[in-house]
Amino acid sequence: MENYNLTVEKSEILFLYESSYSIPNGDPFTSEQRYDDETKKVLVSDVRIKRFIRDYFDERGEEVYVIDKRIEGAKDGSSAALRMKLLREQLKNDESVLTKGRIDNLKLMQKCVDVRLFGGISTEIGEAVNLTGPVQFALLNPSLNKVDLRMHQNTSVFASSGEKTRGAIGTTTVVPYSLNQIHGWINPFSAVHTGLTQEDIAAMFKALWVSINNANTRSKSNQNSLLLAQIVYENADKKLYGADRLIEINEEKSEKQGEQIRSSEDYVLNFDEFKKAAKNPSVKQINFYTENEKIKRELQDAEKFVWMEIL
Repeated sequence: MENYNLTVEKSEILFLYESSYSIPNGDPFTSEQRYDDETKKVLVSDVRIKRFIRDYFDERGEEVYVIDKRIEGAKDGSSAALRMKLLREQLKNDESVLTKGRIDNLKLMQKCVDVRLFGGISTEIGEAVNLTGPVQFALLNPSLNKVDLRMHQNTSVFASSGEKTRGAIGTTTVVPYSLNQIHGWINPFSAVHTGLTQEDIAAMFKALWVSINNANTRSKSNQNSLLLAQIVYENADKKLYGADRLIEINEEKSEKQGEQIRSSEDYVLNFDEFKKAAKNPSVKQINFYTENEKIKRELQDAEKFVWMEIL
């Protein structure tokens, strides 16, 4: 199959980051860490990862469609209709969003970097827009190591209610250490509809790397980006089987296993299958970035592995 006039290449994303004594992704209903009881692995959702990226762009003044803050005038949080209204006001003098002299909702939404990346929906009557995002991440991403969650209790200075005088006591579960692997895809066909560019992809990679390192909330502050890899395919018809299983922890060479791990010094990553997959004819190249010298030495001379500078 030819790539026709596609603006970006088909690829898959593997992003590894570590979390230490934190809560990588709490469940909104229970506030507890998402967790697979059978595999004993920590889970991180696609929504959590997209939020990291959106927050990075929003904090730097980029136009973002889905914003994590209340919009003035909204009764129950931000709505798509109100967001479109605000965008229309902000960009009313921008000729690039006009079609035959009037504002085009599709072009208006394409001004937002998160729409170009993840898609978006506008439900306005007569001008509805429904864009499937070319960049998607797995719904739930399991950690590479097994984790034994630890119970943690804390107290609050503020009383739990007006009638009480003492602070409240809370209990939660904490992840001692997890090596989180995020698996994603970039679909070039959807990219045509959202207007995604190579520059957007590069900006997203930087946002992903930096936002993890800079997270400063109580539950997310102890995290570090470890490895970012993009498997680029020869054409849009190609795909590797099981890309999310190409990297694993080498139990035999590691000082500690599974639930014993507390830092990246405790284990050795096995890249044998990853390097073997790069030789597959379907793969054009594997772009990668890391600040870990051990990983860099392991991959920099491997066939088809290409260093990418994201910062």
